[in-house]
Amino acid sequence: MAEQDPFERREVPLPGAAGGAAAIAAQLRRAILDGTYGFRERLPAERELASHFGASRSTVREALKQLEEGQLVTRRIGSGTFVNYRAGEEGDDIAERTSPLELIEVRIAVEPTMARMATVNATTRDLERLGEALRQVESCRRDREAFTRADTAFHLTLAECTRNPLMVWLYRHVNDVRTHTQWSRAKDKILSPERLEEYNRQHRALFEAIAGRDVELAVSIITEHLEKARRDLIGASRD
Repeated sequence: MAEQDPFERREVPLPGAAGGAAAIAAQLRRAILDGTYGFRERLPAERELASHFGASRSTVREALKQLEEGQLVTRRIGSGTFVNYRAGEEGDDIAERTSPLELIEVRIAVEPTMARMATVNATTRDLERLGEALRQVESCRRDREAFTRADTAFHLTLAECTRNPLMVWLYRHVNDVRTHTQWSRAKDKILSPERLEEYNRQHRALFEAIAGRDVELAVSIITEHLEKARRDLIGASRD
């Protein structure tokens, strides 16, 4: 029996032309984290991904390499690319019991250290990927849903810039909680056009500090970024 076309089984999120390798990697990452592709499942072949995303096979190959570096997939010569990620059995329960404010408090505890590590450890290619993730989040402008997806990808790319697999693993779980319905409801109140612009100004300032290897500035910017998100969240909860 002929193997079923993987795109007939499911749709890859955010269909259409995807831009560069980092953008394709971000979309595939989201599909993996969302469970569209399950643990140990094989991704579509490079030629199918290239056709679907309207990109060259070399661009797709680079996107898959980024996923492999983030330990989301394993690439086996002659066999294909297989998903490594498996959500913890308790993940849904933790997300259910974690409020948006509690999530922000954990991010305030984790992400300044993440920014410090990224500033010290990021390679030139890591910075290129972070820059592309920045351009994606900046392009969203007034689209709250698109901003949320791109913002999630930007911060996960920042985690990958640490070059520390445990930090990447930890931040994937943070992102799992960020996709929960409690945050989805909160973001509708918080993400006004004015706040999206301010958040993106902070994203750009953070990228420039990391690219300039200014550790203390990067830590200061991400701390203020998250503290602002916390203040906005508290304000929204009072409305």
